[in-house]
Amino acid sequence: MTKQPANAQNDNNQTNTDQTDESTSSLETRVAEIETHPFGPVLPPEATVMMMGSFPPTADKWAMRFHYPNFYNDMWRIYGGVFFDDVDYFRVGEERRFDPERIRAFMFERGIASCPTVKQAIRETGNASDKNLTVVTPVDLDTILPQVPKVKTLFTTGGKATEVLLSLLAKPPAKSKYPKTNQSMDYPYEWQNTDNKKAETNNLTLYRLPSTSRAYPLALDKKIEAYKDFFKKIGKL
Repeated sequence: MTKQPANAQNDNNQTNTDQTDESTSSLETRVAEIETHPFGPVLPPEATVMMMGSFPPTADKWAMRFHYPNFYNDMWRIYGGVFFDDVDYFRVGEERRFDPERIRAFMFERGIASCPTVKQAIRETGNASDKNLTVVTPVDLDTILPQVPKVKTLFTTGGKATEVLLSLLAKPPAKSKYPKTNQSMDYPYEWQNTDNKKAETNNLTLYRLPSTSRAYPLALDKKIEAYKDFFKKIGKL
């Protein structure tokens, strides 16, 4: 029989300790990676529609401190094209950034709210890809909806935001029933907070629009066309 060296137990203990330390370190790193959405919702009290995305890119990609901050995301070009026939309407001169105050003023004037569906998340690959985003804390609609009581329509700008919103329903639909791009469905949200249950939620409708990311394989003019059709349908154009 092979004898175990006298120090083998200590070596094993050391190995176990090292593994425990590594696990603890990994857990601490993972907890440290939980990010909170850096931008608060834009909630005009007269808003009748609310745009709902997921999570912004890392700060090194920001061109401004506002929703859809990456200059190479086409959201604000689309809005410029839809409402002003000018994709550079919200751009600051020739600079590679948009004007957040001009955008905010426009949203209040037109009654368009914006609220992310994700409050806290972990970037599993360190980038803005929704595919690799783990949602830790979703939006609290019980807090948001009472601030925009005239909102009848929600619209998402991609699959992750759609998935998060539908997961908040009392009876979430199967993924096969999710609306495809440029489609809509009823959104029968029920209050979670007992204080809110005294009031009725609006008969909400959820639309899914094309992603404004450059990674989404659709030309800018086609995205503008899709958003223009949507805003006409809900009476904003």
